[in-house]
Amino acid sequence: MNKVITEGVVLMPPAFSEGLGNWSSGDGTPGSDSYSGAVNAAFVPADADFAGCLELQKTEVTQQLRAFGQTPISPGCYLQVRARVKAMSGGLPSVRIAAWAGGSGGSHVSGLPEVGPSTLLTSYGEVVEITAIIGSGQRGGVDMAWGTEPTYAHVGLDLTGATGGVVRIDDIIVEDLTSAFHRDMMAMVDVRDYGAIGDGATDDTDAFEAANAAANGRTVLVSAGTYLLNGGMVFTERVRFEGTVTMPREAIFSLTKNFDLPAYIDAFGNEQLAFEKAFQSLFNSADHESLDCGGRRITITSPMDMQALVPNRESYAQRRNIINAQFYVSGDSEWLSDEATSVGTYSTSNPRFLTNVTNVANVQVGSLVEGNGVGREVYVKAKNDATQEVELSVPLYDAAGTQTYTFTRFKYIMDFSGFSKLQRFSLSHVELLCNSRASGILLPPAGVIFHVRDSWITRPRDRGITSHGEGCQGMLIDRCQFLTNEADQRAQDRTTIVVNTNANDVKLRNNRATQFKHFAVLGGSNNQVIGNHCFQGDAETAGVRTAGIVVASSYCSTTISGNYIDNCFIEWTNEHEPEPDFTTGFSFSALSIDENVFLTGNVAPWFSYVVIKPYGTGQSIGGLSVTGNKFRSIDGSIDRVDRVDETFAPLNMARGKNIRVEGNTFHQVETPIYNPLMVSHDQNSAASSWTVDTGGGLPFGGQARSVESIVTTDRLRNGGNQTRWAVPYVDLQQGTDGDQVRLNWEEPLSGEVTVRVSMTAV
Repeated sequence: MNKVITEGVVLMPPAFSEGLGNWSSGDGTPGSDSYSGAVNAAFVPADADFAGCLELQKTEVTQQLRAFGQTPISPGCYLQVRARVKAMSGGLPSVRIAAWAGGSGGSHVSGLPEVGPSTLLTSYGEVVEITAIIGSGQRGGVDMAWGTEPTYAHVGLDLTGATGGVVRIDDIIVEDLTSAFHRDMMAMVDVRDYGAIGDGATDDTDAFEAANAAANGRTVLVSAGTYLLNGGMVFTERVRFEGTVTMPREAIFSLTKNFDLPAYIDAFGNEQLAFEKAFQSLFNSADHESLDCGGRRITITSPMDMQALVPNRESYAQRRNIINAQFYVSGDSEWLSDEATSVGTYSTSNPRFLTNVTNVANVQVGSLVEGNGVGREVYVKAKNDATQEVELSVPLYDAAGTQTYTFTRFKYIMDFSGFSKLQRFSLSHVELLCNSRASGILLPPAGVIFHVRDSWITRPRDRGITSHGEGCQGMLIDRCQFLTNEADQRAQDRTTIVVNTNANDVKLRNNRATQFKHFAVLGGSNNQVIGNHCFQGDAETAGVRTAGIVVASSYCSTTISGNYIDNCFIEWTNEHEPEPDFTTGFSFSALSIDENVFLTGNVAPWFSYVVIKPYGTGQSIGGLSVTGNKFRSIDGSIDRVDRVDETFAPLNMARGKNIRVEGNTFHQVETPIYNPLMVSHDQNSAASSWTVDTGGGLPFGGQARSVESIVTTDRLRNGGNQTRWAVPYVDLQQGTDGDQVRLNWEEPLSGEVTVRVSMTAV
């Protein structure tokens, strides 16, 4: 860049031959004295060394020479002022380039350096060249760094030192030296050219804003240094960083033209800080919906409170996405869980609150709650220190009264719990390398459509994705991999859980999870679990297995379809109901388990793939579909694929409806199950009453509550071997377990029938 060439800017002061009235003996401002007619100044038209020059006698302590003309000064430009001088007689003075800094309206810009280095003349007749550089930035070689306020200069020189001597001065030259500083970076605007200091202590915000405003399509260069910005900064042009930036946590730093994590890492020099500032900008700019992390590994040394990174936002509802990143957890003590114990009171009349909680100040929002009568994955949603109340994510099943609770606060790489509500947020192509130190994601307490897709959560310490409220409403988890930290543990000794939910409409699709305690603990209803592979085996002989999928709501309206459920099982409970004894409602209803692959190896014979566990009395099955599944056990057979866990209570088998179990295949399963169940009965001796046993073939030990059909498959004969055409009437729910039916005939008969029995009443 050269202003003289590109813009025709006149930098040179007039030659002395044009008249000494163009030159001031003061500062060069209008009204100051000139050298026209001065007794100590004369123009010399011919000199052995100079074509024409000023001869000047030093009569003042500081003899000033300034051009009345204004030399333009603009940000980003660097001007070299030079003059050749020689001593003629008398005392030998010192000489220096000097200039007066002028601002808008002709005002003097004070406080700036206005002289260059001084040179002592040591002999007569020797031509000495003196120079100085004026520019806006504090660069190496710049003698007068003026920043961006001055707009022009009165250039010249000073004679200092001995008085009385006579010197001759050649015409003063002003040259645009900008290219010497910018070299091949002419498409860039350097923040130093606009007054940035880069010492880490001086506020450079104004200089950054000025450089950005001047760029006008060019790239802003943040040259080497550390730049303090006490205010926020929004770049509307592309930025290149050789130096780094430091700024207050709440100040927003936005790169609108190159908004990606690598640029922020260049800007801040620290990966975690860079991500945090980029995330802050993402939530404070309408220019971008995604933060592309460029596939960078980001070392995380402490949990990230995502709302604290955006202190001006308590909630957010615009679509935002973080993509292409790997978060690598480092450190130790920062990731240790916090634990508090407090006495609290629970009442089923206020089922989501603990009251009179002692030491409530020590209880952290997002903590896992444990105690007698507390189901799995119960968390602190909120608390009120003043009223000593703790709000729970879900009710407790049997905790009425006062007891001591334990509150464990896991540490998460991304902790969104500080937001009151967060909607339409997603992570895609992201890996959380928890390194057995950290948990993955803590969701906000409220919100809709939190989406995690095509991502990995690897070796979480305690949890993969945790919901401590309803921030899981409509959550989507698609095509993700969850890799355990506990592969070497027995299945029953594992503690880590991939995901829990409390709200409705959750979709878990095409994910893979290996060797956790549970893949998913699902509260709420209308959930879809489709196409996942959860594997929870170990190397134990006749090993115990834990639930892969826990459905923790009795009326769940949930579909579990097309999954590979590998060495684990589906467990259906009502542990999040404050009054788990059945009084009214649908009981265990609206669950579809269809077209899944169930596989186990080397498990105890009593293992089952589908387990219902009532936490209260009187519960029954009000709607269940188990169709098209493939059940297979290897390295030993199992007794049956279904079971009722009666730890707390049995199911009421005298009730139940809408139960469909058919089209499944069974391998290495001793007792397959069907509903309706086809039972073949061969009566060898004539009898008027035939007892038909279902042989445990009805699901969950169900009772024979209806007979849909009776087909004779061999002729009916009386005691005299005479054929009879007869129809019996049926007694239902016979036997100790109610799983038999009795066929009653008009006379004693023998023969063979096929009976279609159902555990559902007509």
